[in-house]
Amino acid sequence: MLETAGAWLSPDEWTAVRLSLLVATTAMLASLPFGLAVAFLLARGKFWGRSLLDAAVHLPLILPPVVTGYLLLIWFGRRGPVGQLLYDHFGIVLSFRWTGAALASAVMGFPLMVRAMRLSIEAVDRKLEDAAGTLGANPVWVFAVVTLPLCLPGILAGMILSFAKAMGEFGATITFVSNIPGETQTLPSAIYTFTQVPGGDAGAMRLTLISIAISVAALFASEVMARLVARRIAAA
Repeated sequence: MLETAGAWLSPDEWTAVRLSLLVATTAMLASLPFGLAVAFLLARGKFWGRSLLDAAVHLPLILPPVVTGYLLLIWFGRRGPVGQLLYDHFGIVLSFRWTGAALASAVMGFPLMVRAMRLSIEAVDRKLEDAAGTLGANPVWVFAVVTLPLCLPGILAGMILSFAKAMGEFGATITFVSNIPGETQTLPSAIYTFTQVPGGDAGAMRLTLISIAISVAALFASEVMARLVARRIAAA
């Protein structure tokens, strides 16, 4: 599909497609360990501030994306407290870089990832975990061999939701990293650019069709993987 798209799209459009895939994949993979940890805390944890953590996780879904992008710019920009620290000690710059686009996409997709994983963890039968514990398995081993396989479909669903959200993220990304061709111009930004210039309808339509194709492929892959996992769990 990507080879066909490469022949159909212009070099700039193809760059936007590749950058979007890179940003979405990076955002999804970087969010995965944090999403799983937070989902487990919210599903099983009993501690003061649990409601505050839950609210903070879902805040990007409520706030306008532009507000989220502006907050990221304040905190992770070159002069922000976190951004300046990263630059001074590690030479890392996030604002107006593709890595910043990945950060913005990860933040926006994080609530969807956590929600799917949390529901999956909550659905796991605790009796199975208790049975493994009575056989001498420590909590880490119980999580690795019992809990994790059982909630794997939810983990996959969360990953796909995060990926899809990252592919379509626009407001937070363009506020935090702007719309720089070849550096931060993802598919939504490129489509927006085409709609602002005369004669850009054809380019916008091409990129729209590519976006739809990638999203459908991701959903199809998620469904296939979820069914495979369900069959293996049933066979076990």
